[in-house]
Amino acid sequence: MASVLCPAHLRPAVAAIYHFARTADDIADEGDATAEQRLAQLSRYRADLQATARQQAHSGTWPQVFEPLAGVMARFHLPVPLLADLLDAFEQDIRYTTAQRRYADEAELLDYCRRSANPVGRLLLHLYGADDALSLAQSDQICSALQLINFWQDVGVDAARGRWYIPQAAMAQFNVTETDFAPDSESRNATLLIAACTERARAMMLKGAPLARRIPGRAGWELRLVVQGGLRILDKIQTLDFATWRTRPKLSAWDVPVLLWRAMRASA
Repeated sequence: MASVLCPAHLRPAVAAIYHFARTADDIADEGDATAEQRLAQLSRYRADLQATARQQAHSGTWPQVFEPLAGVMARFHLPVPLLADLLDAFEQDIRYTTAQRRYADEAELLDYCRRSANPVGRLLLHLYGADDALSLAQSDQICSALQLINFWQDVGVDAARGRWYIPQAAMAQFNVTETDFAPDSESRNATLLIAACTERARAMMLKGAPLARRIPGRAGWELRLVVQGGLRILDKIQTLDFATWRTRPKLSAWDVPVLLWRAMRASA
């Protein structure tokens, strides 16, 4: 996130936000802790966030996160509810995975994206001083699209870990079950389902993409590359005939020239 394209005066703030989210994600997802232990840690992490927001002492458990964040919050007046929304999403992941709960429909999944992805875009817009309604809406489109693209890219990875983001309504619509996404499955209905999901994500990304032309300077260029990176993953999913439960698509160094060329075209 804090790449060379990020304005230098914002890099410490972007890095602090990244480390806050990354550490919380690791608490929720890494290691061999139980679900109860993970939730308890996230609860303490949330308490440290609230203490930091009140300019009070944190617990000292994660000084590498909350000491830099304290300065950034004071300087930039970060909206604390957006940071708390990220923690809500991580906690939801733990609870859903533990209970093997499935998302009923797209609305429920997008509500998860509203808390797991959209806050990051809104926090960056806050740093850039762009808080008009259109910019926020377009940022939400981009961030939700990126989250969905990640889901459809990682169908096989998530299934192996007991995570399931494909809505039950969509599975019923395409007449598929979870066995259609087994590693050796060649289900045509499953490919049609993932194709429909990726088409929806592409439409969302394209709807939000004009935001990158309104963000000035290097930050705008960074956002153009983010958008093009998401669209490139969708292209790779299509090349795989949408069977991402068998093969996970990813970007490589060979994609960089393509992304740069597309970003320049998008700016014209």
